[in-house]
Amino acid sequence: MERSLNTDIETTLMHYTPLTVCAHAIRTCWQSFDKSDNGGEKDLALIDRVGNKYKHASTLEHLVYTFFISGISRALLQELARHRVASLSVKSTRYTLKELKNSEPFQEEDYENAKKFIVLTHNNLIDTASIKALNNLQEILKMGTSNDIAKYCLPESYKTELTWTVNARSLQNFLTLRSNKSALWEIQNLSKKLYNTLPKEHQYLFDIH
Repeated sequence: MERSLNTDIETTLMHYTPLTVCAHAIRTCWQSFDKSDNGGEKDLALIDRVGNKYKHASTLEHLVYTFFISGISRALLQELARHRVASLSVKSTRYTLKELKNSEPFQEEDYENAKKFIVLTHNNLIDTASIKALNNLQEILKMGTSNDIAKYCLPESYKTELTWTVNARSLQNFLTLRSNKSALWEIQNLSKKLYNTLPKEHQYLFDIH
């Protein structure tokens, strides 16, 4: 069955660096401040020319973005962690499994209620197995097993959220690789949502499939 992209992902841009900071950093190298047009077309073209075309990409590291990302699976979180030049603050299962512990057990095909806790793939075999895993985990928690131990049987589909801070150079790499059709289907969706969340004036710096 063809996998449907996870539409539950939400991305919020919490903070970003103005492009003028990057232009200033570039002009620092050549002491060309007198040629700046204060973030106008000259400065924008300079950032693209030096950062992208001339591959002096370290200058792009002065542009930093902080996103809040929710509704992703722990499988996607593993993929995200492979992009090393970024900071991740992730929802702790150690402190938040009480949400699952205090909920009602799920029926085998109760996808509507289960999607509060898991990412659905729309493959019935996979999604049903994830619901069984939720029920098993819930039973273990109610038996008094500590979260630190119980979390080892979390399904990969279990939902999480995080605050993610990344510079433009690393984000370029992420968007180029993860928007490609060969990437994990869920992370393709995340990459497109992250791109669309960026300020319009910043999007010209990024390549997305």
